[in-house]
Amino acid sequence: MEKLFAIIHEDADLLLVHKPADLVCHPTKGDEYSSLISRARIYLQRQDATTERQPYLIHRLDRETSGLVLIAKNPETARALGKIWETRAAQKEYLAIVHGWVSADTGIITAPLGKDTASIVAIKDCVRPDGAAAETNYTVIKRFARIVPALGPEPRPFTLLQAKPLTGRKHQIRIHLAHLGHPIVGDKLYGGDPDLYLALVEGRLKQEQKDRLIFFCHALHAGRLQFEWQGRNCDFSTPPEPWFDAFHQGIEQLGA
Repeated sequence: MEKLFAIIHEDADLLLVHKPADLVCHPTKGDEYSSLISRARIYLQRQDATTERQPYLIHRLDRETSGLVLIAKNPETARALGKIWETRAAQKEYLAIVHGWVSADTGIITAPLGKDTASIVAIKDCVRPDGAAAETNYTVIKRFARIVPALGPEPRPFTLLQAKPLTGRKHQIRIHLAHLGHPIVGDKLYGGDPDLYLALVEGRLKQEQKDRLIFFCHALHAGRLQFEWQGRNCDFSTPPEPWFDAFHQGIEQLGA
């Protein structure tokens, strides 16, 4: 039986899971294992095959982002949690590995976001003065250097960051860190060469391009989630995937 996902917490109403990198939240093709919501549906059916049960994603992550996703097991819970998310009462923390050494130990990126009308990629957004207000808090965890053969023989600078979105715009952390001058490692859309994203979508991404990206997915992980639920403080966390930790810890697993 195929493993669907790692369960971080479960009770009668909630299912909190670790979404692996490179898995979409909603279906894009027919394979029942190809999206998080379809896997959640399979999981609930395995619990009770006599009743049709519908999971409800309370929020979502980009395909390449790993980490915590909260799922409601019934519509009543989904509505109640939806109000918490609408009022921005849920707190999220991410880990990101970015190119370069971020100079300030902490900071807040305040830059409005909107559609990138100049981009050849339809889904791409950007910083623009008439965009929606957006703020991201970041803290440097460590600065380090690694030799990446595809980028040359000299050690390259990288920074491991904690990022807290204070608003919830599409691709917010990815755009803000790129705007800061430190794009997330492996980001095909906001890393500076939009053709990398098109090459991925069109199935023409070459090995040389993959080597320059370093990772098969961008290095962004939703590691912590906090919210108040039924009179208690819910505070959940999940560690990054091995390839993420291996890079900043200096373990030679660049091709993982």
